[in-house]
Amino acid sequence: MKTLVIPVLQQRERWIGGKVAVGLLAAVLVAVGGLACSNTDRDEKKVGTSTGVVAGQTTPPPKSEEKDADEDEEGAPNSRATRAEKPAPQQASGKQLIYNFDTDSVGQLPAKFHSARTGQGSESTWTVMADPTAPSKPNVVSQSSTDKTDYRFPLLIADEGSFRDLNLSVKFKTVSGSVDQAGGLVFRLKDPNNYYIVRANALEDNYRLYHVVDGRRRQFAGANFKVTAGVWHELRVEALGNKFSCYYDGAKKIDATDDTFKDAGKVGLWTKADSVTSFDDLQVTAK
Repeated sequence: MKTLVIPVLQQRERWIGGKVAVGLLAAVLVAVGGLACSNTDRDEKKVGTSTGVVAGQTTPPPKSEEKDADEDEEGAPNSRATRAEKPAPQQASGKQLIYNFDTDSVGQLPAKFHSARTGQGSESTWTVMADPTAPSKPNVVSQSSTDKTDYRFPLLIADEGSFRDLNLSVKFKTVSGSVDQAGGLVFRLKDPNNYYIVRANALEDNYRLYHVVDGRRRQFAGANFKVTAGVWHELRVEALGNKFSCYYDGAKKIDATDDTFKDAGKVGLWTKADSVTSFDDLQVTAK
């Protein structure tokens, strides 16, 4: 009897011990799984909150409205001191200046202008060229440097006069550019780092109005529409006090106000980066 009881008791102890071990193992697995799930939930919530990524996605969902590539740039100003502009007399109301470049020497900088640059990169290259497609034949003025520095803005500044309230217009044609294909009008220019600029861009299909302060460009108005490359268009801006109306091919596209530059300044032409752009029939009338 004694010999029978001991094996039975031993077998029962082994069975109970195994059940306990299995129970402990299952409890450990459940605890680990719960911890993993908890961590996963926290991670998913964290990702969803900080980046907008939905669980299971590898990239954020597209934004409903993307900024243009150069819509609001605060790039570094010129690394060297800005050359002071030579004073030019403020023009009385009704005074008009017209530049069609037809009497200027081909291959040269046009008379009564000087070149400059905002931002970085190489200096601008402005020359008078013959162009059979010119709105007023035979010549245009073109910026031909293809430096691809993104925050680079070649300027061609008129030296004859300064204007506060004005009506300013030009014909322009974008020729080439892989970074940008842009052309614009500069007004109330104090120096190459301080002015207003309205410009159209054929790579971005938009029209933008900026002020440039200490070499840093900030947009304060704009419109989006098709800007066709390789054909002539007209840009025009009316400035009266702090009110600005900007036209593209005769249609008003922008109405805006800004108080950055209140005094008279020079006018001129503008491009960006590697834009090769031609201009003709620059006209300005004091108001």
